[in-house]
Amino acid sequence: MKSIDLMYQTMLAELAQRAMDAAWTADFPAEGRFITSEVKGKRYWYFDMPDGVGGKKRRYVGPADDEEIAQRVNDFKRDKDSLRDRRRMVASLTRQGGMIAPDAMSGDIVEALSAAGLFRLRGVLIGTVAFQTYPGILGVRLPVAAMLTGDADIAQDYAISQEVEDTLPPIVDLLQAVDPSFRPVPYRSGCAASSAFQTASGYRVEFLTSNRGNDDYIDQPSRMPALGGTSTDPLRFLDYLIRDPMRTVLLHKNGVPVTVPAPERYAVHKLIVASTRRADGQGPLKRDEDIRQSALLIEALAQTRRHSDLALAYTEARDRGIAWQEGITAGAALFSEAEKESLMDALRIGGQQIGEQVTMPFSRK
Repeated sequence: MKSIDLMYQTMLAELAQRAMDAAWTADFPAEGRFITSEVKGKRYWYFDMPDGVGGKKRRYVGPADDEEIAQRVNDFKRDKDSLRDRRRMVASLTRQGGMIAPDAMSGDIVEALSAAGLFRLRGVLIGTVAFQTYPGILGVRLPVAAMLTGDADIAQDYAISQEVEDTLPPIVDLLQAVDPSFRPVPYRSGCAASSAFQTASGYRVEFLTSNRGNDDYIDQPSRMPALGGTSTDPLRFLDYLIRDPMRTVLLHKNGVPVTVPAPERYAVHKLIVASTRRADGQGPLKRDEDIRQSALLIEALAQTRRHSDLALAYTEARDRGIAWQEGITAGAALFSEAEKESLMDALRIGGQQIGEQVTMPFSRK
């Protein structure tokens, strides 16, 4: 794998910080502008926003001689300059830096959910859209072919959703603002709740959570108070994936702050879920994608000397029980011989670094 130049890794870190800072100052979107207008001999600040049909909406701000408002206007002008800089940074990172931008639909969806507060409410972007952020996180170029997707997956811990005492706007409204054809997908058990939404062209957004305790909850959607009234599909092994996630930026437009799983957890999780894929429908394709992404991340983690991270994530998963061990072994068996050797070498080195004897998924031939 080819490493990403340190200059671009530093630029990504700066972009991420700017994007996260901007998320805290979103009272007045960058698409609008402040103006002053005289009313009955006095001047006032107003904020004009495009209304989407060629006109504009005007919002009253306050008196023109209010020093606090004047400071806000100055800050807004500075933020708009920063916005232009961020757009240029995104373009540089994707065109010259070897990092990956999502397709427009995925980017717009994640942007809308982020702006609504999804990641503030501790949602986690998972799946291939999350995988697209790993070149920047790991500092290596990953094949574009491993990053193509037609869906977006979002996860949230069930307990967090119950406890935060805050919520997103209705999910269907947020998605239909991106594409009016988004409609709820009937849940597979036939109940009225829905955990997925799909466009007329087939783009799918799915909301997931960890299965709570036992298989009694499988095929029973979990209602999530923090997710705008939508439900989530409970999945085994998901709690492991979304534990201790990390903040980064999705390279869409001017940069979208997101939260994604740690890459070492993603790599191990993909081994496990690959072994659970069915042999019919999209199962084989999904399984091949899981294995490809896992192998690439293991190679990248080894190349960037993050063997200990992989070993710790792998050991934690194995220590969770026999079903986890069987899933890891079955998934790793799908690797090529070279990929198996790479995995075992990385685990051996990682075990030495953490001072543990790591149990391998299989023996060397």
